Amino acid sequence: MKPIKVGLLGIGTVGAGTFNVLARNQEEITRRAGRGIEIIAVADLNTARANELTGGKCKVVSDARELVNDPEIDIIIELIGGYGIARELVMQAIANGKHVVTANKALLATHGNEIFAAAQAKGVMVAFEAAVAGGIPIIKALREGLTANRIQWLAGIINGTTNFILSEMRDKGLDFDTVLKEAQRLGYAEADPTFDIEGVDAAHKATIMSAIAFGIPVQFDKAHVEGITKLQAVDIQYAEQLGYRIKLLGIAKRAIVNGTEGIELRVHPTLIPSKRLIANVEGAMNAVLVQGDAVGATLYYGKGAGSEPTASAVIADLVDITRLATADPEHRVPHLAFQPNAMNDINILPMSEITTSYYLRLNVVDQPGVLADLTRILADATISIDAMMQKEPADNETHTDIVILTHQTQEKNVVAAIAKMEALSTVVGQVTKIRLENLS
Repeated sequence: MKPIKVGLLGIGTVGAGTFNVLARNQEEITRRAGRGIEIIAVADLNTARANELTGGKCKVVSDARELVNDPEIDIIIELIGGYGIARELVMQAIANGKHVVTANKALLATHGNEIFAAAQAKGVMVAFEAAVAGGIPIIKALREGLTANRIQWLAGIINGTTNFILSEMRDKGLDFDTVLKEAQRLGYAEADPTFDIEGVDAAHKATIMSAIAFGIPVQFDKAHVEGITKLQAVDIQYAEQLGYRIKLLGIAKRAIVNGTEGIELRVHPTLIPSKRLIANVEGAMNAVLVQGDAVGATLYYGKGAGSEPTASAVIADLVDITRLATADPEHRVPHLAFQPNAMNDINILPMSEITTSYYLRLNVVDQPGVLADLTRILADATISIDAMMQKEPADNETHTDIVILTHQTQEKNVVAAIAKMEALSTVVGQVTKIRLENLS
């Protein structure tokens, strides 16, 4: 059988890894796919570098539209990134009847509904394993491996840059700015790290996973997104003393509020009990914990970025498409796991309605009655205290830190209680609030 022919848009880090792994493991991949998979053309603005990376083994052009409109090409791999030209090229490839493989989480999180609908109408596949958690096959696990389950929640460390920063802050006691510079020097963080450190990248990925887990449209605009830039080293140290570690988590969870089902979709720093496996994921590694009603908790761990780990996911998608290219479109695995006409439009809950536990740190005047005032405010807000820690003030200091861990309560209750605490003359500055998940 003739090889399936592929056009590669963008031969940067992941593109080069895809080209190299496909060439190196060609025999093994062909045995799995049932026919050869061949990249016959590459589009990249830097044609000189593209020619060097491909060794003259395929056509190189500067205009990606040439590949999208080439009738000889069966599958387009989109590794350009961003929302602009990438969306245009993907939509044109679909219109031309080509299957698409993409690692572009930003594109799918914002335009996924449009893209999947167009692919469904045209009878082609859009595969995106590489868009979430690099080489970890979490999309396939959610879409196929756990298909018998009603997914109850998922929580993931899905951004390697922020996990590296938090690991270094904990291990070395350094502040955020110092560790960020080190992460940039080592290549873990971009020159402009905004998408990573502000939680946007993780939110893109959490949005995609939530759609597959719960059978809902992708709704990135409704996700709560909070990064790690305001985290202080002292909170990481206090969390450690209390038996917790702080990670940036992407969380998607079913919830019942006032008798109605909703979905929590949020990204923020989170305290996790240090005995949990996911709390011990360090450095630039990724991990996703998924709770299903039948299987219980399953954990997926590995490299969430990098040339060949991400290429592994890209090529897995190529093999899937090659196997299914001639299958009846109605009998392929749906893009978002559920049949398109069976999707639910469950509301994404506003943050005020989410329920979780909380870590609160207050700097207070060291005098009698302060603790009584704080506990009275929490009791009035129906917030129960799980644990409390008060630091001894340093010599000649008149202020000290109090750390409170709460039992589960709604966010709006905590926000209201904090406002009352900050109004006390004995509370200095703002109260630090970090959410806490037991993940049990």
